Amino acid sequence: MYNPASSSRPAPFTVHSNATGTADWTMDSFDPTRTFLVPRQASASSSASASGNAGDARGQQGSSLSAFLSTLIPIFVISSIIFLFFLFLQKKYDRVYGPRTFLQTLDSDERSPKQSPGMFGWAKEFRQLADEFVLGHSSLDNYLFLRYFKILILISFVGCLITWPVLFPVNATGGADEATGFDILSFAKINDSARYWAHSIIGVIFFSFVIYVITRESLYYAYMRQAYLLSPYNSSKISSKTVLFTDRNPGALEHIFPNIRYIWIAADPEDLEDHVDERDQASVKLEGAEMKLIKNYVKKQIKLNKKNKRGDSEDGRLREQESGTFDIAPKERPTHKLKPLIGKKVDTIDWARGELHRLIPEVAREQAEKRNPKSKKLAAVFIEFNTMRDAQAAFQQVAHQTPFHLTPRDTGMPPEQVLWNNVNQPWWRRKLWSAFGTALSTFLCIFWTIPIAFAGIITNINFITDKVPFLAWIQDIPPQILGIVTGLIPVVLVAVMMALVPIILALIARQFEPTMPAVQAKVQKWYFPFQVVQVFLVTTFTSAATAVVTKIINDPTTAPTLLAKNLPKASNFYIVYFILQGLMAAALQFLNVVPLLFSLILGKILDTTPKKMFNRYVTLAGLGWGAFYPKITLLGVIALSYAIIAPLVLGFATVGFGLMYLGFRYNVLFTLGTQIDTKGECYARALKQLITGLYIGEICLIGLFAIGSASGGGGLISLGPLIIMVVMLIATVIWQMEMSSALAKHTRILPADLLADEYRDEPMEGEAEKGGLENGHSKKLGPATSDGLYQVPHAAEPPAPPAGIMGKFKAFVFPTKFASAAVLSKYILSPHLTKPVRPYTEKEREDAYLHPALTAEVPLIWLARDPHGLSRREVDACRREIGEGVEVTDEEAWFNEKGKIEWDQTNPQKAPVWEDAPEY
Repeated sequence: MYNPASSSRPAPFTVHSNATGTADWTMDSFDPTRTFLVPRQASASSSASASGNAGDARGQQGSSLSAFLSTLIPIFVISSIIFLFFLFLQKKYDRVYGPRTFLQTLDSDERSPKQSPGMFGWAKEFRQLADEFVLGHSSLDNYLFLRYFKILILISFVGCLITWPVLFPVNATGGADEATGFDILSFAKINDSARYWAHSIIGVIFFSFVIYVITRESLYYAYMRQAYLLSPYNSSKISSKTVLFTDRNPGALEHIFPNIRYIWIAADPEDLEDHVDERDQASVKLEGAEMKLIKNYVKKQIKLNKKNKRGDSEDGRLREQESGTFDIAPKERPTHKLKPLIGKKVDTIDWARGELHRLIPEVAREQAEKRNPKSKKLAAVFIEFNTMRDAQAAFQQVAHQTPFHLTPRDTGMPPEQVLWNNVNQPWWRRKLWSAFGTALSTFLCIFWTIPIAFAGIITNINFITDKVPFLAWIQDIPPQILGIVTGLIPVVLVAVMMALVPIILALIARQFEPTMPAVQAKVQKWYFPFQVVQVFLVTTFTSAATAVVTKIINDPTTAPTLLAKNLPKASNFYIVYFILQGLMAAALQFLNVVPLLFSLILGKILDTTPKKMFNRYVTLAGLGWGAFYPKITLLGVIALSYAIIAPLVLGFATVGFGLMYLGFRYNVLFTLGTQIDTKGECYARALKQLITGLYIGEICLIGLFAIGSASGGGGLISLGPLIIMVVMLIATVIWQMEMSSALAKHTRILPADLLADEYRDEPMEGEAEKGGLENGHSKKLGPATSDGLYQVPHAAEPPAPPAGIMGKFKAFVFPTKFASAAVLSKYILSPHLTKPVRPYTEKEREDAYLHPALTAEVPLIWLARDPHGLSRREVDACRREIGEGVEVTDEEAWFNEKGKIEWDQTNPQKAPVWEDAPEY
């Protein structure tokens, strides 16, 4: 399925003015000082004639409103056109733009309300639904992802209220005459170190507010996670009471852990997994080859019918059905080579049937033999405990006297998110892989600097041609070609390199992490530093240095001062960057490009069997949190870094985050599912990573204060702002250490008092009719209501969240009172989360955490029925030649009069491959 997270980082568009005066745009992420906002001159000679030092003039030119608009208007037009496409297409392609409103594979309380008719009908439900709707009808991850945007909007907007009234007049009257355009509102305008006091005091106020918001949100996440995990919906799952232990020594586990309900030993099935893969691949090949044979025959008959209007072909079809023979030449049958290029060519259908005839009984025999492993090797083990309290206690304790043995690795992981090839790795191999991944990510941060910096220099090549003689020939290149060289080539280079990084990191993490959520967490941990270094720091400092390289060459001793003055000018890039990201990201999210392409083109090419069509139709795409959060967090880091240096950035960040929030909100409400459930872990890590913006902002101010004080004099008075910011930096470090220490366990482990007061045991078959459920401590849940919901008791009745504007302010300021787990559980969790999952059958419980190779059933072969009877003949032949153990059918899918495959999308439960899978 399509995963939006797999796409590369959305790059901004750069508008250049060409020789004719018209705007041409390319995607670019460089030249923060002028790329977007300074019109490019027709040639170097004309620039030189207008000024005695063209390089200096370009290096000092500020951002004008006209240049800003010349950049913004084309992007606004493009994003508007994209949004218009969405408006025209969204009713026609409901599977692309509203699958959550009608898919029968979702429970009724998981679906979003059906959109109102009309081009703008979706806006009514979009406006009326609260974000908390996502929490109950989709997932905790999707809800927190939207909340992350709201937090960034809040920080940016309140930052405007804090910084603009003071810093705008202070900067605008700063006295640096060379600063023009937007630069007059930034630190670049300051020429008097005494004015640094305003920046230091406002910086302390704003950074303190950010610290409070991050602290408050970390507490909110801890409470929300507790309420979510303790909800009847989640706590009734087997996974909520199951703990994964790695490096288990042979021995009786019952003597170590009390209250064990079930044990699954994750022993390596050895050759069985390979044989299951061979069987399944043979099934896929057979299904594809059969459909290719039938489809080609149907198309041939359609052509014959068009040529013979007298109906002779119809008579021939009847004769074929009666005789059971069809006019299919041997060369028309699908073939393939057993090995690429050099392998023997075989008839695919005959080969696949023979392979299935051999492998089906062989796999069944091995599954029976290896279901109860007797290996003496270290192995992972999944243990289901009687209660969540027992599971949490086991998850926290040191279970074995030997270090790294019987280590609790995770709890709450469903079996479909376990990476089975990794759970049995010895601890030392996991340590080596983890160290290798960390070293590789560090290496990428350093190594990627060279090509990224080179691309940044290419975009600013005009700045250095005046002083570097051997590059003078560049000025003779026609403007149109130069625009491609400085705009398109760097973008393509960077886009390819950036797209590869998260893929590489994910491949490394999948070599040792035991679960898919752990892989996402590791990718997020590795990928964020790369984003900060390569996308932000290298781009900013390289372009700032390049913009003043001619002055540095003339007088190298001025380098620190020049960089200090030009670093604030780099904010000009990010002023437009946020608007551009907001407009384009929102428009592209609404358009949902990749699913639309699959619906229009790619799906028709790739989905050649009813099973593939079914799987694509009923599966909802999800976001890849490990690669996606770092990109959004980076934008927050940029906003925090420039909040005091160039406070105008905060205004554009507010708009940009707001637009992105709207685009992603539509998809979360109406199109997206959750492929990987981290239970909000990536959100918590993103909050911690956002602190990087505080450090960068504080360090940059310290550097600017130090350079400005040293060059501008001012005595002890000018040292005050520097001292204040150093103290602020130290306070930030202490705060982060204390907060991380205080919340570390609360964001990973459920508190014992909540487990004692609010524990909800899973419902067993027949217990729902008894008026209540017994939990592990003999406390009853409230009686079941008429709609099957269970009331959750609390040690004390929690206060209702206050209403009104002042009420919301109180709830924000006092999260421990108005956003506790008890409050969130009672007032926020939706009816979906107050329903337990359906009871498990005995077989479902026994097979829950067995290796998939031990429980994998023979894939059903699903063909589409044709009007000529060929599919029925192939079904009979498959059953006869393969033998017992395989199910082959041509029901519930058919060829229409145009030879296209169809199936009943309105009732997917009727499909032969439909199964009511348990929620583990």
